[in-house]
Amino acid sequence: MLTPAGKECRYFYGDYYRGRVHEECRLLADAIPPLTWKASLCDTCPVPEILQANACKNMVLTPSLIRPFPFIRQQVQIRAYCQKTQRAVSEPQVGCGECHPLPAVFTGENLD
Repeated sequence: MLTPAGKECRYFYGDYYRGRVHEECRLLADAIPPLTWKASLCDTCPVPEILQANACKNMVLTPSLIRPFPFIRQQVQIRAYCQKTQRAVSEPQVGCGECHPLPAVFTGENLD
């Protein structure tokens, strides 16, 4: 579903049936403890880009809300964890490297 920022995200839910306007981020709602969602968080949220670049079923995204400086509004920060390899993923757009190995073209190995 399209977020208020115009990006496709599977965690965003909007109910507009018969004039209702109920919107929520299910990733933030399922966090422990649940995080409060605002439409402005979708503007800088990295989740749609992560989901577009990496659709690994083993990767679990854990959100947190941060405020880099006191005068800047809140932003979503994501930590990724691979359930298959049981380790943290440093770059969620690429993945852990074990579930879906990169082709030799991208790793710079000899193609002969």
